[in-house]
Amino acid sequence: MSGDRPKSEASITQNSEQVSGKMVYGSHRDEHAGRATGSCAPLSTLDERILAAEQQLVELTCQLIRMPTLNPPGVGYAQMCDFLEQYLKPYGFEIKKVRATGALGDSDKYPRWNVMARHEGPRQGECVHFNSHTDVVSVGEGWTVDPFAGLVRDGRVYGRGACDMKGGLAASIIAAICFIQTHPHYAGSVEISGTCDEESGGFGGVAYLAEKGWFNPERVQHVIIPEPLNKDRICLGHRGVWWAEIETKGHIAHGSMPFLGDCAVRHMGAVVQAFEDTLIPRLNDRLTDMPVVPDGARQSTININSIHGGQDEPEQGYTGLPSALVPDRCRMVIDRRFLIEEDLQEVEAEMRALLEQIKSGREKFDYELRELFHAIPTMTAEDAPVVTAVTQAIQATLGVSPEYVVSPGTYDQKHIDRIGRLHNCIAYGPGILDLAHQPDEYVGIQDMIESAQVMGRALQTLLLRTTD
Repeated sequence: MSGDRPKSEASITQNSEQVSGKMVYGSHRDEHAGRATGSCAPLSTLDERILAAEQQLVELTCQLIRMPTLNPPGVGYAQMCDFLEQYLKPYGFEIKKVRATGALGDSDKYPRWNVMARHEGPRQGECVHFNSHTDVVSVGEGWTVDPFAGLVRDGRVYGRGACDMKGGLAASIIAAICFIQTHPHYAGSVEISGTCDEESGGFGGVAYLAEKGWFNPERVQHVIIPEPLNKDRICLGHRGVWWAEIETKGHIAHGSMPFLGDCAVRHMGAVVQAFEDTLIPRLNDRLTDMPVVPDGARQSTININSIHGGQDEPEQGYTGLPSALVPDRCRMVIDRRFLIEEDLQEVEAEMRALLEQIKSGREKFDYELRELFHAIPTMTAEDAPVVTAVTQAIQATLGVSPEYVVSPGTYDQKHIDRIGRLHNCIAYGPGILDLAHQPDEYVGIQDMIESAQVMGRALQTLLLRTTD
């Protein structure tokens, strides 16, 4: 599929069904799609061009889904970058492929490749950047369709990554192409990036690129990340996250004489009990003024990501029993989500104080606490230029005022804001948030069209100095 080339102009499409691998298209309505395109205001030339590009948009989404860029371990990144290079070059984009050499996760077997595409207008102006991650999570169980077939059915495109976020990537590409074709004399530049590893923290993707200056506010002024947060929402930011590892220590002994040892797993049980009795009730009482969705995420939360105690799992193929040992080590990974009203140092101090309290009342209790990763909460102001532009575009396209929300989990805005120091950044894109990482993941075709029209209108607001 990486050898496919785009049509030079968008084409009007007919009917929607996949038959024997061939697709025909038409006017689509999904039950989540909302109003029909153009029902709120007369269609502009740009709106019409995007509407006429429906077939191209659907085909592009299918092509992206058919490249299984699974992370972990991080496969297919180079092929994805090659495909996007071949797709965008005919439209006048300058392409640079960047490997995050030495970044977390990068290796010769699984290299971390990113693609940056830039189109320069003939007049000076600001840069609008659309950033999409190209990696997808594992498939999991429960699918009723092939997760990598790019199935088109009932006004939807199905597949792993359709919603999160290859549909958003495709919509931003079509929006940018149609904007450039409609307004060839625009002022400034349009960038599109396909970056890796967002699903595992983004360190081989946006974090690396931000460190290298790609998101310097002197070269990029506005960033839109087409994450699936519903087409009538603008996501201003996210809660904070603190990942840490707690290790409890014991003493090894024969399993038939546990009284001669000290069970580290039992000590970890005391930690879990303290979470249940003390920490979780305390976190439940902390609420934020941030518009976090869903409502349950407006409080502080903690998740036990994993617990590993005792002997290592036997290697594949071993069918015998484990040896009789008292475990002398137990490790727990915790995922603590905190609010903008909380301080990172206080989050860590609270956990350490809880462990010290256990230690003071439990014989032989010993532990280590290690941070694995953190990200500070971020929230772009509602009057920021990119927020204002997308707000006006949603109102014009959908006939509604957008809901401003904050994500319960982090995404690549954390690196653009924290490392790049570029605060004029939001997430906006097609797709229903609840479908991300689910079996039978899909994105609505009508949602993609209307989101592309919103992105196109935002480009007009930000990059047109005069009416072209």
